[in-house]
Amino acid sequence: MGCRQGYPVFHFPYFIVASCLQIWYAIHNLHANRNAFFKGPELLMAKQPNILFLMTDQQRFDTVGALGNPLIQTPGLDRLVRDGTSFTSAYCPSPVCVASRCSFLLGQWPHQTGCTNNSPMPQDRVSVMELLNEVGYQTHGIGKMHFSPQSRKMWGFETRDYSEEGPGPDDFTESLHENGYDHVVAPHGERSEYYYIPQPSQLPARLHHTQWVGDKTLQFLSQRDANRPFLCWSSFIKPHPPFESPVPWNRLYRTVEMPLPFLPSDYEHLHTYWNRHQNRYKYRDQGRDMNLLRTMRAAYYAAISFIDYQVGRILDQLEAEGELDNTLIIYTSDHGELLGDYDCYGKRAFLDAAARIPLLVRYPERFEANTACDTPTSLVDVLPTSLGAAGLPLQTDRSGTDLAEIATGSIQRDAIIGQLGQEGTGLYMLLTSEYKYIYSAADRKEWLFRRAPDRLDERSVAGNPGYGSVLNTYRKRLIEWFRKDGYETPLDGNRWRDFPPPDEPENPDAGQLFQDGRSVSDQFPEGYSPKVDTLR
Repeated sequence: MGCRQGYPVFHFPYFIVASCLQIWYAIHNLHANRNAFFKGPELLMAKQPNILFLMTDQQRFDTVGALGNPLIQTPGLDRLVRDGTSFTSAYCPSPVCVASRCSFLLGQWPHQTGCTNNSPMPQDRVSVMELLNEVGYQTHGIGKMHFSPQSRKMWGFETRDYSEEGPGPDDFTESLHENGYDHVVAPHGERSEYYYIPQPSQLPARLHHTQWVGDKTLQFLSQRDANRPFLCWSSFIKPHPPFESPVPWNRLYRTVEMPLPFLPSDYEHLHTYWNRHQNRYKYRDQGRDMNLLRTMRAAYYAAISFIDYQVGRILDQLEAEGELDNTLIIYTSDHGELLGDYDCYGKRAFLDAAARIPLLVRYPERFEANTACDTPTSLVDVLPTSLGAAGLPLQTDRSGTDLAEIATGSIQRDAIIGQLGQEGTGLYMLLTSEYKYIYSAADRKEWLFRRAPDRLDERSVAGNPGYGSVLNTYRKRLIEWFRKDGYETPLDGNRWRDFPPPDEPENPDAGQLFQDGRSVSDQFPEGYSPKVDTLR
């Protein structure tokens, strides 16, 4: 594993020349304006690159055309692949929105942040936006951030175009109201029982949230303070279900084109408590319809292609402004989507379909073009990468590694970890280039997968005598990792702690999800009234 291209990625003579040039420029700038040294941000901003985070929600790693998917149309992402470095073994720190995004903006593992689920984030930490804003960056956020418990907290943003998954009120739903679409009570698609039912959007493409994020990004780029470098985080809600896209995007792909889900023999042995729990509350635990599953994938791909179109628009504007090569662009997602693979849906698993994500980086100053890097990486690496591009040191309390140093091989990344929940529902992962180890406290069970390029997890070798020593080594490594960081909650000496198993109701209708957003009970004519309205 490592980086591959038609020519070597790391050229030692070039590195020496580049370093000498950087020192010369620093001395030259200091001599030209000695007073600037004492102004802090003014000097630092002289050569700072812009930083643009493009984040999707629930996008699998295998949804980029240039990285091997022959069906999906992603010319915008393909351009990033050609022009930058693709980290093809990138994983989320936690396969759920809030915890993963918390690790993203703090550069710390979930057990360090204390946010291991869709639960409150620590409010006393300093984010990547704050660190860069302190040295003069103009910081702006657009779209879904999923900050918890204060969704409107700025976290170092000077300004925000605020929106979240729900029905509002927020800046996005205000735009719908202004355009006469306030009657749409589920602006991102109907959830609850329809959560995984593909559906056309009730909005025209020009008013859809995906277009809104693209438009707001272009607006920021055209109106920003040109005398300062910027950090802009543009965050799309899709392809998170419901899988809904506006006309014409909802017809870009059709059922007949789509492959069947990945269902290896004996796949049930890969399910954890979280898979069973998730299938139940998302109404996907009572049988399969292969045509529905293929339609689901077609709708999922459509949502990604609509996002890709916005990526292309953004790249074009940066290029037109002469800022494309002076901007560190990081495209990624907070986690993946099982999408019927293993007869499972959603995220909340460390199987590749749920935990492995796209991670594309473009910045010619530090990242080789048309290069793929197979070294394991994580969203915790985004903060140090941003600071590294800005020439800032990394604090000792951050856990990530600069992706530029991983790509060049100047730092050897040995392993990454992941976590969902804790105590009785804790799910833990240790991943290297060779193996993936998973432990589920709810099931009191381990899995060990041999990693192979371009292949989903298929069969665990945990329990096979031929891999006993490997299993023991990986278990010990993960336990020692936690112990070294002072995280003792899941541990009992040198083994995993036993917790009472979580309740799994027998009634198939128990624990299902209602996320209706806004009630419509008051809109029915006389004589009609829904018997079930969880909002009334």
